Amino acid sequence: MAAMNGNGKTVALVLGSGGARGYAHIGAIEILQERGYEIIAVAGCSVGAMVGGVYSANKLTEFKDWATGLDQFDVLKLVDLSLSSPGAIRGNRVFAFVRELIGDIKIEDLPIPYTAVATDLLAHKEIWFQEGPLHQAVRASVAIPSLMTPVILGERLLVDGGLLNPLPIFPTISSHADLIVAVNLGWENGSQIRLRDVYTPQEESKIEQWMDRVKVKASTLFDKPPSGNQANTLDPSVNKLDPTINELDTSFKENASPEALTVSNGSVESESRDFEIVQASHKLPFGMIDIMNLSFEAMQSALTQYKLAGYPPDVLVNIPKESCKTFDYHKAPELIRLGRELTEKALLKHESQFRAP
Repeated sequence: MAAMNGNGKTVALVLGSGGARGYAHIGAIEILQERGYEIIAVAGCSVGAMVGGVYSANKLTEFKDWATGLDQFDVLKLVDLSLSSPGAIRGNRVFAFVRELIGDIKIEDLPIPYTAVATDLLAHKEIWFQEGPLHQAVRASVAIPSLMTPVILGERLLVDGGLLNPLPIFPTISSHADLIVAVNLGWENGSQIRLRDVYTPQEESKIEQWMDRVKVKASTLFDKPPSGNQANTLDPSVNKLDPTINELDTSFKENASPEALTVSNGSVESESRDFEIVQASHKLPFGMIDIMNLSFEAMQSALTQYKLAGYPPDVLVNIPKESCKTFDYHKAPELIRLGRELTEKALLKHESQFRAP
């Protein structure tokens, strides 16, 4: 049990986006409570909106029990692929549980102020949910573009808030709490902290096969050629913009071989560089989903640094981005422990700076 050094100070809690690392938010909340801090406001984005919403609805214990009981096969069974909707995953199975857990409570009826941040793709701006159905706000905030089906509300097309604001500090400023505590799930400098998998070779093989099937099915969503009206809307004049496009393509196919060499200024250069790069790309352990996720995380990392520079919190808890993969939702126990450890460390550092002599 952590020592009670919060002295009843009030906290506005900011919970960032970061996939499975969001389980660390549970550990952060537990430590704040155990150390005597009073959480009076919560703002969250993506998984942070989910954990923050469940906490605000006084259902964190039930959510933790459910999450810690999931193994990787349970997680995979929750993935409901969709090849017809504008997202590889519908998310209905996961949100059926969340909806049942929090019910139809409205944000304005929660015991503390709560903000879920989503992104309106049509208006190109972030949206703060501070009223209305809680489950709807959470669902909109976690809709990773192209991966999870977006939410349509009126004339808004809503996706993951992390697209514009992965660490929503600003919504908590008006709470006038003694401290703003932010939990950042994308720390770049913590590569030495990584959770380990403990599986038998047989289990690892089964998991890899299952994941391969999921990725193949999901990737078909992005690889399907246009059909029907989509195909008819393609402008045939595109190729006329540069008549050499087709020629270059044909030349590449004919001449790109490992043996092809060109003499230029007295030196011999290989014409196979592009060919080698293409060949190497097929060996990379990344699929379409992986590339999208890496791109999204790279953007979020830059945005987080920008937000922290503009609105530095009183206490910043950094969860290493490399601690686990984005979709390691079967690692709740380990990530909760990691959240507890790093939150306690950050609070101890803050408390030592303001300790009475």
